[in-house]
Amino acid sequence: MQFTNRSNRILQPTKPWFVYLSLLIALMLDYVPAGDFSRMLPDWVALVLTFWCIREPLYIGMGVGFTLGLLVDVGGGGPMGQHALSYVVLAFMANALARRVMWFPALLQALHVLPMLLIAQALMVGVRMLAQEEFPGWEYFLSSLVGVALWLPLTYLLLLPQFQPVDRDENRPI
Repeated sequence: MQFTNRSNRILQPTKPWFVYLSLLIALMLDYVPAGDFSRMLPDWVALVLTFWCIREPLYIGMGVGFTLGLLVDVGGGGPMGQHALSYVVLAFMANALARRVMWFPALLQALHVLPMLLIAQALMVGVRMLAQEEFPGWEYFLSSLVGVALWLPLTYLLLLPQFQPVDRDENRPI
């Protein structure tokens, strides 16, 4: 099976301000109350954190994951440290597998991201159960599947500012 949907365009370097802005937007999306739909929405911070840990491991790592996790814990009102722990583990896994994942096209990258998101959610459930809360049910893990389904559009959206304009110069091969 051959995947030939790779682009021949060269990406510009990532601007650090755009990386942090996208993480801030993801944090704000996690703060939006969703009511009954909250189980169907992905963990935006986990998804964007995973993306940037894979794409830019020098900018984003476990320290950013810990800070974002504490901010999500404070905003969500759950047991303190559950998101911080899971985001640190998620950032570690994404940084460790970054070179491998980058070899694949976006659809196969999503298959690599799925176990990472599921492990992060399992850690959150474990911390909640240690804090004497009930098991949230198996539908809690649907948000990881929705996040993986959104991996391809999220990839193109977050890489959009890096694409160089298509200016063809017949004298230069690049």
